[in-house]
Amino acid sequence: MGLFDMIRGEFVDIIEWLDDTRTMLAWRFPRYENEIKNGAELIVREGQQAVFVYRGQLADKFGPGHYTLTTENMPIMSTLQGWRHGFNSPFRSEVYYVNTRAVTDMRWGTPQPVTVRDPDFRMVQIRANGTANVRVTDIEVFLRQMIGTNAEVDADVLSEQLRGNVALAFSDMVLASGLGAIDLQGRQVELSGKLGEFVNQRLSGFGIGVEGVTMTISLPEEIQQAMTRGVARGVEAGGFMNNVDLNRYQQMQAADAMLAAAQNPGGGMGAAMQAGMGVVLGGQMAGAMQGTFAQQPQQGYAQPQQPAAPQQAAPPPLPGQQQFHFDNGGQAAGPFTIDQLRQYVSSGQLQRDTNVWTEGMAGWEPAISVPALQNLFPLPGNPPPLPPR
Repeated sequence: MGLFDMIRGEFVDIIEWLDDTRTMLAWRFPRYENEIKNGAELIVREGQQAVFVYRGQLADKFGPGHYTLTTENMPIMSTLQGWRHGFNSPFRSEVYYVNTRAVTDMRWGTPQPVTVRDPDFRMVQIRANGTANVRVTDIEVFLRQMIGTNAEVDADVLSEQLRGNVALAFSDMVLASGLGAIDLQGRQVELSGKLGEFVNQRLSGFGIGVEGVTMTISLPEEIQQAMTRGVARGVEAGGFMNNVDLNRYQQMQAADAMLAAAQNPGGGMGAAMQAGMGVVLGGQMAGAMQGTFAQQPQQGYAQPQQPAAPQQAAPPPLPGQQQFHFDNGGQAAGPFTIDQLRQYVSSGQLQRDTNVWTEGMAGWEPAISVPALQNLFPLPGNPPPLPPR
């Protein structure tokens, strides 16, 4: 008899699992076709559970402890094997150990940005990443869904499953919260627990759950720069850019770019930019000086002119008026009331096929397809009569 035959002929008398990696979730005891003898010892350590599987059916489970395998403590196996009067001979069964401790610091991240409707910046694409602790919550479901015929399941096997489900759960959480991008980032610690609830709903079908979820939300770089610039320019502290004017922000960017170019003596446009800035600044200073002399009469000068009356700003729209945005050369213009839109229709900037959007619409649609705007576009008149032949 060869060595391999001798190994196959031996009986298993001690079953245990020694693991110090803390990244293994399940492990199958290597029985190598040997039979488990009557009275064999089963050792289950803290943070483990042992499960017997006979011909694909889950049998008896054992928590932490030291056991002697007999008919009395294996009732399910006795039924499956047909041991009506106990057993004295060895038997065959798969033995799986499952780690009931949490596998910590598993990283996740959104593979694609998530689009958020923001009251200040309209549509913003955000990303998120963080860590989570993964734990087996239902051993029976976990064995069927995750182990199958595998000899072991470690954290790497779950990483892809975790990342995909957390990313989907993050999208669900953002949609359910109804918050804008700025508020999401400001409350990300508070929302981490809510994210864990959405993740566990998705992972319950695999017999695993998460706890201790951390989350960091990242905004696009241009939004972060806009926030920084808004604070630096003294934007009201009650809420950043509540009525943000993107045109003014673009003008500020252009002005800063001109100033930076003017301060760069090595650039080819430096002198030209300096001259241009000098003309603009000179005009502004002249206007300021004129206003100063007009307000302060001096001896020897003619009577100053009265300052022009300040222009009154247009009144805000009446409450309840519906306001629309429209596509103005690739940029969203608005919001405007229907009466204000008539001017853009007259100038040709707003046409029948121009895309528009207002609160309550799922997306941008041609103006002629919106019932509230159809009266802005009169039907074409009847054609003139044909000339006589």
